[in-house]
Amino acid sequence: MRALGSGDIIYIIMAVRWTLLLSLVAFLGGAIGGALVALARTSEFKGVRIVSAGYIKLFQGTPLLMQLFLAFFVPGLFGWSVDPWTAAALGLSLHASAFLGEIWRGAIEVVPRGQWEAATSLGLRYWPKMVLVIAPQAIRIAIPPTIGFLVQLIKGTSLASIIGFVELTRAAQIINNATFRPFTIFALVALIYYVICRPLSAYSKRMEQKLLVAAR
Repeated sequence: MRALGSGDIIYIIMAVRWTLLLSLVAFLGGAIGGALVALARTSEFKGVRIVSAGYIKLFQGTPLLMQLFLAFFVPGLFGWSVDPWTAAALGLSLHASAFLGEIWRGAIEVVPRGQWEAATSLGLRYWPKMVLVIAPQAIRIAIPPTIGFLVQLIKGTSLASIIGFVELTRAAQIINNATFRPFTIFALVALIYYVICRPLSAYSKRMEQKLLVAAR
């Protein structure tokens, strides 16, 4: 055991960049997958809706920690070597796609049926109707819950430490193992997460209030 020094604090703070980068990659990957899932959930084809619903149930009904374990260990069964960064990005992206897909599906279905019927009466098929009429309205509705999920995703990156990816939480564990100052170290980590997530939470709440006022 050694004393906790300024270099240790800097090491923890510098690990924030990996937490933010992992959050960004997972959110972008989840956004692409989530858009496909949302469109599949609102598809005109029953089979596509059933498959996408099963995908959502699978990832929403199992722990994120288990999903990260599977993303890290399963490729090895087929002879593929996956590093912790790739496994964490893949696991979190798949997790995010299921949740964002369901959030965005809800936003799409909240759009008044009159808008769907008006677009259909203009002769628009599914894709033009979705892109030109439904999606612009759904995006506005989906912003608050999407930002709220992003906050959860940022905090969820801490679980990547279990497969060896050195982000904020893992960096704190490494320093704590050397200095045994858990209260100081993890209080700092909690403060960093709060500083990152609090503005996003406040923005999400503000956008939600604006939507409520506009709906009245």
